[in-house]
Amino acid sequence: MASRLHAFNRFELKYLVPVEEAAAIRDELGERMDRDLNSPVGGYGVWSLYYDTPQLRFYWEKIEGLKFRRKLRIRHYGDLDTVTDDSPVCVEIKQRVNRVTQKRRITLPYGVARRLCDGREMVDHSAKESAFIQEVLDLIVRLNLQPTAITGYQREALVGRDADTGLRVTFDRRVRGRDRDFHFGTATPQNRFTIPPHMSVMEIKVNERTPHWITDLAARRNLNLVRISKYVQSVEAFGLAPRSVFHINEADCPPPPSPVEQQPHTLLKAGAQ
Repeated sequence: MASRLHAFNRFELKYLVPVEEAAAIRDELGERMDRDLNSPVGGYGVWSLYYDTPQLRFYWEKIEGLKFRRKLRIRHYGDLDTVTDDSPVCVEIKQRVNRVTQKRRITLPYGVARRLCDGREMVDHSAKESAFIQEVLDLIVRLNLQPTAITGYQREALVGRDADTGLRVTFDRRVRGRDRDFHFGTATPQNRFTIPPHMSVMEIKVNERTPHWITDLAARRNLNLVRISKYVQSVEAFGLAPRSVFHINEADCPPPPSPVEQQPHTLLKAGAQ
């Protein structure tokens, strides 16, 4: 059996930007970057089911800023209305070692991934995949991991060219989730926005150093780094834990005024003229 295992290390920088500004930034980046071949116009769906202990150990490790921490999740790329047990998903361990983000994952049919993570069963795998499968099972059984939250969003991705081939920038909008109905194929899921819908999450991902022109762009547009986690946001949005200092509150991100709200000012100016 060929190995389906994939692993990589990255540095990640995250920014919270209004959707309209994100579109302008994306267009500017497009002058020096290419659209990811897997990212159609309008983006693609990303859905993740996160596992945690009954005491939310992984959540608290993030809040406390431990230098080594990890999360287990099942991730599906694309729409959910066609998900079956044969649909490919990724069982992934995402961990943080100091400032480096490490991801290790294996691609499995959805039904097999559920047998592994929910049924706690050993599944067929190759010799190269054995250590990872064993680690997943050990985490699930030893820590009594259980489905905790689902997150979903629409992602657009750009990749670097020439000297910036290790660069990847993503824009995630319509960030939402739920704390129940953990099957990806749930007919009428009770999703709700966990980040205000007029805001998007911009992530810069590099293998080594961030190109200077990217940092110049962030400075010119007054972008501020944020310690945002979509999983943490969901946990707090659904009341599974108290809201932390990292929580994105709607009051801190007021939506732009609507045309109706702007109209009285426009009429006032016209009358003054």
